[in-house]
Amino acid sequence: MSRVLVVDDEPGLRQSLGLLLTDAGYTVTAEGDGRRGLERALAEPYDLILCDVRMPGLDGLAFLRGYRERGGDGLVLMMSAYGAEDAAIAAMKEGAYDYIPKPFRPDEVVLALRKAEERERLRHTVAGLRAQLAAGPDARAMVAESPAMRAALDLVARVAEHKSTVLITGESGTGKEVIARAIHRASPRSGGEFVAINCAAIPESLLESELFGHARGAFTGATADKMGLFEAADGGTLLLDEIGELPLGLQAKLLRVLQDGEIRRVGDQRNRRVDVRLLSATARDLADDAKAGRFREDLFYRLNVVAIHLPPLRERPEDIAPLARLFAAQLSRRLGRPVELSAAAVAWAEQQPWRGNVRELEHAIERAAVLSDKRVLEPQDFQRGPATRTPGASAAKLKDAADAAERAAIQGALDAAGGNRRAAAKKLGVSLRTLFYKIARLKLD
Repeated sequence: MSRVLVVDDEPGLRQSLGLLLTDAGYTVTAEGDGRRGLERALAEPYDLILCDVRMPGLDGLAFLRGYRERGGDGLVLMMSAYGAEDAAIAAMKEGAYDYIPKPFRPDEVVLALRKAEERERLRHTVAGLRAQLAAGPDARAMVAESPAMRAALDLVARVAEHKSTVLITGESGTGKEVIARAIHRASPRSGGEFVAINCAAIPESLLESELFGHARGAFTGATADKMGLFEAADGGTLLLDEIGELPLGLQAKLLRVLQDGEIRRVGDQRNRRVDVRLLSATARDLADDAKAGRFREDLFYRLNVVAIHLPPLRERPEDIAPLARLFAAQLSRRLGRPVELSAAAVAWAEQQPWRGNVRELEHAIERAAVLSDKRVLEPQDFQRGPATRTPGASAAKLKDAADAAERAAIQGALDAAGGNRRAAAKKLGVSLRTLFYKIARLKLD
């Protein structure tokens, strides 16, 4: 039960607010003087403070300044009569959460307090997510200096506690799987399994068996019953990455699972109930694919209950410097030696397009650190392409040069196809299987 302090010099208003908020489930204390209210606010813990702007002695703005300067951390909402809105807005600049104009309806006050509580709950949830991941490899997703990423993390906090399906969109390398893991870790299902599958990485003939399992004898080589990923994720979370690559036939079966909560193994005669929270991710525009008939429209609407879009790194330059410093710190621990970036290197990084987004930035810093024995990396230590050599590097052997050219061609095709491996293979004139083999051999992520 939240504790509320009301500070107002009008006895009638104090009494009416006390009755109203008590009925709404709050524990209410009231003071009619700004100085006494300030001392009480600092002496006792309050979740919310309702303070009038204009009071004799210590007014609302002075109350707020004194409260913040002396370490008060409750949410303060100012109450202002007609003509006092400027003072209330000035108080918000000093750290007040909101202001409520007088006269007000009872439901307005309760709604304002509920919104303030929700905002504080989200703030604590996001802080908890950041703390969970700050020490691990997923910390990159929690760097959110830009408004766009802060909005994305707010959505993560909001949807985590529900079972609603979430569609995570964004270019390759923006951290879609990391965000999916953050949703799982912040959810009531965090004790269950998090299972992820890339729908583009498995041949169509095997994908159904991977998702739903198969019965013994279902096809040649099926010598035993096999559990699918839906069953493996029962009680937890399943991420279908590259969901836009799911064949239309399997899209219909996935839709049935979402509708009925049941799966049927390939070659089996009975259905099995599963309790799975489904997340999906894609670099494609599924809305356009649905309109063009490349993706089932009914499935799109079932997957897109909540959409979280991760903007490309070039559209959130505020995140580049903290991400770069984070990756340098992580490299220091892995390499066992100090790795830092000069101010010039950070400025250089902030000017790059980073078509591969966060992943490309991370790999660029690792490559520069590995190929240089310097403690502080400078702009010239970064190798931007396969034809560019780091100063002091030895001449590449013929095979290395061929691998570099092949790597560049594959990466270019993947970038042009928005991470769609099937489309990239078509651009390169090779089979999808060949592309997967080359990606693995060249260690392309």
